[in-house]
Amino acid sequence: MDLGTFTPITAYLVACLGSALGLLSSERARNATGASRNWWLTVAAVSIGGLGIWAMHFTAMLGTWMGATVAYDIPITLLSMIVAIVVVGIGLLLALRQRDERLWPLVAGGLVTGLGVAAMHYTGMAAIEIGADVGYDMAIVALSVVIAVVAATAALWFTRKVSGPLAVLGASLVMGLAVTGMHYTGMSAMSMAHDHSAPVVISNSEDLITSLIIGGAGFSVLIVFLLALTSSDEEGSEDAELLDRVLRRTESGR
Repeated sequence: MDLGTFTPITAYLVACLGSALGLLSSERARNATGASRNWWLTVAAVSIGGLGIWAMHFTAMLGTWMGATVAYDIPITLLSMIVAIVVVGIGLLLALRQRDERLWPLVAGGLVTGLGVAAMHYTGMAAIEIGADVGYDMAIVALSVVIAVVAATAALWFTRKVSGPLAVLGASLVMGLAVTGMHYTGMSAMSMAHDHSAPVVISNSEDLITSLIIGGAGFSVLIVFLLALTSSDEEGSEDAELLDRVLRRTESGR
């Protein structure tokens, strides 16, 4: 397999972008209640699971030459995206339990999310259609699962604690490294024996690349606008408290 240099860098940047949007959304979820909190948790799950993990995976895959023409089974590909978003959502619900700073929700969330991310990766790999017999080194597969669980636990810890632009930037760089590290570990477990008698595969990679670019860019722009145009409940409460103090001082001075 030929990875080149452009593909790993692009995949890493996609992972960092999804992680950053997810962390910013998680910060809003921590400071919100009710429907607003559920909304931001959903946005965080789609950002981290859909963009930071799933889109990173297929960005890396689509730029990897495997020695033969590759196509992707679209239903299985979409299933892998749903798996990524759902498991990250479950992890966030566990890790961000309101006013619960105990360790077990974080560990449970990291375990569920990590196993789910590994499932997403290998489901995505199962979507590959190629004229070759594909096998896996199970020891490396197990290592990739361990990395996924550790990375997911660290990511959920960041969603609990990180706030502020610089902290989010630093955490997203670490999360991006962990996510791509898991992906390329899993990729190194795969081996292929090309079958020259297999039916000819017609590539649909260009269509998938176009969909990824349009979908990922559109989602990112939408979330950036939402983050820019809305304020967290914590900020809103601080503004309200400040306004209340000003009004009381004004009234007492009369």
